[in-house]
Amino acid sequence: MERILRGKIWRFGDGISTDHIIPGRYYHLRGNLQALAEHALEDADPEFARSAQPGDFVVAGKNFGQGSSREHAALVLKERGIAAVIASSFARIFFRNAVNVGLMPIICDTGGFETGDEIEVDLVEGRVRNLTRNLERTFRPLPPVMRAILESGGLVPHVLRYGGFRWPDTP
Repeated sequence: MERILRGKIWRFGDGISTDHIIPGRYYHLRGNLQALAEHALEDADPEFARSAQPGDFVVAGKNFGQGSSREHAALVLKERGIAAVIASSFARIFFRNAVNVGLMPIICDTGGFETGDEIEVDLVEGRVRNLTRNLERTFRPLPPVMRAILESGGLVPHVLRYGGFRWPDTP
């Protein structure tokens, strides 16, 4: 995983639920992740579903991913190529699902960040720089165990790669 990520923001508010991320009416597409991802966040912002590009960021307010425990909500964002989801807070199950599928979740103050802004994220230093608005926010980097899972592309690839779960800094 790259240390420095850079891309464009797609801004969302508080309380974005898993039903906002992937509406239940597309349940029949759950076996086709690529088709399902074409509808990601379309009820919250129809432009996102049509225009989000690999390397873009989803930035939101409080309690991102609330609602059901469907891991497809995190999977469709990863499938779209979203570099990370940055939010003031996450629903616990979404946060863990994101890590387990290989999608970077970052908790930090998102005030002053808007759709279209260019940002740079330093995953090691725990810094988000909004290059458009000359703002900087800090965050606590994820623990080594979560970074190891993310660097493998998710929990399943991590286990397959190491033949089990491998703690960081162990042979």
